[in-house]
Amino acid sequence: MSIFGSIMSKIFHAGAEVASAIEKPQGSAQQAAPEPSGTGTAPEAASPVPSAPPVLSALQQPVDVEAVLSDMAGKKGGGGNYKSSIVDLLKLLDLDSSLAARKTLADELNVHVGGDGTAEENIALHKAVMQKLEENGGKVPASLKG
Repeated sequence: MSIFGSIMSKIFHAGAEVASAIEKPQGSAQQAAPEPSGTGTAPEAASPVPSAPPVLSALQQPVDVEAVLSDMAGKKGGGGNYKSSIVDLLKLLDLDSSLAARKTLADELNVHVGGDGTAEENIALHKAVMQKLEENGGKVPASLKG
């Protein structure tokens, strides 16, 4: 999976979980559906699709990127300067923030400003990530766009 794909997956999956928890009351019968037994049905009917519903749900309703990141930062004791730093954003998401990873991300997003690892490139990368999240169904406030 691409680095941006991993970023999107972490944020949108967390956003879908938050939305799902709000929409479903605890103890819902849908939460603990029993596994079907081997009754000779086709394997497709017996096995659920592994993460399709959260992704579809996230795409149907925009994921509040700021709320998701703020929640993650709160659970991790602050999250550094993830609102403007690509390094802190990647660390918050438990992703590789090394120079090599940022070079790969810059190539994925076609960000080629300044030298590799410079402040100029890192700022442009953060802006590009937020723009791409918005293009893919994220609700990104101006405060995260730089």
